[in-house]
Amino acid sequence: MIIKFYSKPDCELCVEGLHTLKIVQEDIDFTIEHYNIEKDDEVHEKYMLMIPVVERDGKVIQYGQLDYATLYEALGD
Repeated sequence: MIIKFYSKPDCELCVEGLHTLKIVQEDIDFTIEHYNIEKDDEVHEKYMLMIPVVERDGKVIQYGQLDYATLYEALGD
């Protein structure tokens, strides 16, 4: 399973969110693909107020303040 993680440099909430996602990754097998929203104008416009964003199969799983329980439940299916 591939999980897309949208963030941007110098985003403290993104650093915390990635850390939380990696903790979930210890319990569920998936690959994280990192996307810097500043490198794509369309993605930047879509997610600039939401980052960090976790996406699976084109569907946003969680954004902003990420938490283990929500991610684990959504990715464990």
